[in-house]
Amino acid sequence: MEKNIKNNRVRHYLADTDLEPGEILKVLALAAKIKKQPQKYRAAFKNKTVALLFEKLSLRTKFTLQIGVHEMGGFTVVNDGRIPDREPVADIARNLTRWVDLVAARVYSHSVLEDLARHSEVPVVNALSDLYHPCQILADMLTLKEHFGDLKKIKIAFVGDGNNVANSLILASGSLGLNMAIATPKGYEPRRQIIARAEILNNKSGGKFSATHNIAEAVKNADVIYTDTWVSMGDEKDAAKRREDFKNFQVTTKTFKQAKPNAMFMHCLPKHPNEEVAEEVFESARSLVFEQAENRLHAIKALLFYLLSSGGKVK
Repeated sequence: MEKNIKNNRVRHYLADTDLEPGEILKVLALAAKIKKQPQKYRAAFKNKTVALLFEKLSLRTKFTLQIGVHEMGGFTVVNDGRIPDREPVADIARNLTRWVDLVAARVYSHSVLEDLARHSEVPVVNALSDLYHPCQILADMLTLKEHFGDLKKIKIAFVGDGNNVANSLILASGSLGLNMAIATPKGYEPRRQIIARAEILNNKSGGKFSATHNIAEAVKNADVIYTDTWVSMGDEKDAAKRREDFKNFQVTTKTFKQAKPNAMFMHCLPKHPNEEVAEEVFESARSLVFEQAENRLHAIKALLFYLLSSGGKVK
């Protein structure tokens, strides 16, 4: 589990729970406003610089950060490659603090983000780690609100690996009071600490969470079925074993027979063709995949604006 970052002078976003439930809703409302009236926010990041540190390849995360900051009047600087290679993470953070207004980092190990945040005097945002993918889930929640309205009336079923996306989805669902179920092969369950945290969140929000190895059980009466790749970046050495372990966890049209009649499909992308999801589902009218991808832009704009403007109030 992530360590506590003790720095009261600056607000970081390393995990979904770094925002209180009410704050998540404020960010989602702000994202909806920005999406509807982007011109109103074109000078919001004037004279602001955002550093992007990317250890992992990226399409949606990198481009939406770059485009989002630019469209709001700011500037981005990008560094690709392993972060600690040339100098300590603490030194990188203390350099960036003197040059930029915010740091977003996409890393292999969540501990790198923690080190950056510990030594940074500007906000650090998790653009993906091995433990969480909170920016993706903000976009997902925005997509769900657009399609369904009241989040507390939704059941979302995640089928696949108990990975970083699943972890963030579990925590965000718990914060906002969704009903979430996850079905994984044995040995690929979410971390126990994540489930324990979700139980606390659900007790406060009225949400529900269940974990199973039975897909039909998880997707029963679901409004949404969500999946992710079986082989994430960093898992390539185990690719053959993973494909064997997950071969019965593909989301197909048959999977949806246990869900609600109008259930929708979600995927954070990229997909691996004919692995975690059948093409007829991915390309169907029930797919919200590219709405999710579009909303990465609006959600990241809102998150950065919220972090950089003391609560997201328009000045």
